[in-house]
Amino acid sequence: MLQVYGCPNTRSTRVVWALEEAGAEYDYHLIELRAGAGHRPDYLAINPGGKVPALVDGDLILTESAAICTYIGDHFPASGLTPPVGSIERALYDQWCFFAMSELEQPLWTIAKHRFALPEKRRVPTVVDTAIWEFAVAAKILAAGLGQREYLVGDHFTAADVLAAHTLKWARVYQLELGPLDAYADRCLMRPAFARAKQREQS
Repeated sequence: MLQVYGCPNTRSTRVVWALEEAGAEYDYHLIELRAGAGHRPDYLAINPGGKVPALVDGDLILTESAAICTYIGDHFPASGLTPPVGSIERALYDQWCFFAMSELEQPLWTIAKHRFALPEKRRVPTVVDTAIWEFAVAAKILAAGLGQREYLVGDHFTAADVLAAHTLKWARVYQLELGPLDAYADRCLMRPAFARAKQREQS
């Protein structure tokens, strides 16, 4: 059975959301990051970075949320979470996954690092305003790419939407404006699988 290591209100929610969308069976292991559990030797043997998420499937260990969500989609093709390899839709799917991680999320992580995540002496508070501006630029690009469609790739929900919508939820925590992406974020975040994922991580 798949083993998932996570912590509420982190990137692991994306993985649990994808698993719930796929109807997969899995065991969830809570890693209390705020209590330092990510740095225990037993967990570092799974993820040397001490972060979540991590997915273990037999001898395979994956530790990046986008890679894990893609693996889940490929592992459970009936879920429709990933388009077929080699298709135009798969190329677009890859594009939006990479964009979500490298352009949309990174300004938010910069904000987090310089507000609380980094040691205080390493924080540069003046960086935050630039990061907020960078997020706004990325959000405009995402909105243009989405256009009038309901989802990013084709005509149905994929793991690219998991990554993008979860990132937009993070932006809402920081009270950043989403503009035309508000309806898209609501559409994704109102899915029953997302509610189940939040409940699973809190239980």
